Order: sequence, then structure tokens, then C-alpha cells
Amino acid sequence: MTPRFDLIGMAVTDMARTLDFYRRLGVPIPPGAEGEPHVEVTLAGGVRLAWDTVHMLRTFDPGFTPPTGSPRVNLAFRCADPAEVDRWYAELTGAGFHGHRAPWDADWGQRYAVLHDPDGTGVDLFAPLAAD
Repeated sequence: MTPRFDLIGMAVTDMARTLDFYRRLGVPIPPGAEGEPHVEVTLAGGVRLAWDTVHMLRTFDPGFTPPTGSPRVNLAFRCADPAEVDRWYAELTGAGFHGHRAPWDADWGQRYAVLHDPDGTGVDLFAPLAAD
């Protein structure tokens, strides 16, 4: 068997704040998961998305240190239309999450915006621009 891409795992410093961010984007995170050291959901298509507290990761690897510096990965969420990109960006930044780049019409034909989740992971919002 060839390895199959199955899971995106992220280390988090504040599980409750992180889950709040992703719930607002429609990720189906079960209620009450905020107090868990490991949270995992299966997305449409079968890929799993998981979050682990830094404390829990250190129980498996005592030398673990959270990554620093610029995000090395961006997660991208497709929106229904350009107005929805603007709406979600406004809602998330209005809730106190970091907006990295406000919505703009990108040269490649999409309305695009970039936020950071509570641990600095890049999260893109995008939608195709309407045809002229």
C-alpha cells in the first residue's frame, strides 16, 4: 500500500480559543472539546484535522518546543462568493482574531484574505471573482 494523506495536526497553546476560531469557519468540532488535550475531526472527503496542546505533545516528546516564526503552512477555506470572504474576514477580526491581509481582488481571479489562528497558522479565505 502507498501512504495516503490522512491528517493535518497542529500544536496549540490555547485549545478553547483555537477551537472557537475554527468553529466560526464551520469546522464541525464537538461541544465540550475545549477541555481536551487532543481534539480531532474528520472533514468532508475523509481528511482529519487535529489539535494537540503543547503540554500533551510534551508528554510524548519531552523535548518538543512549539514552532516559532512565520507560518509554515496555510489552511485555505473556500467561500461561496467574494462577499462571503469579506463577511468572514470582518466577523473573525471583529471577534479579536488577527487579520494578516484584508480582502483584496487577487490577480489570479479570486477574492482573497489571510488571517492567523491563535497560534499564528495562516488561514486563507477565498472565492472566485464573478465573471465579467
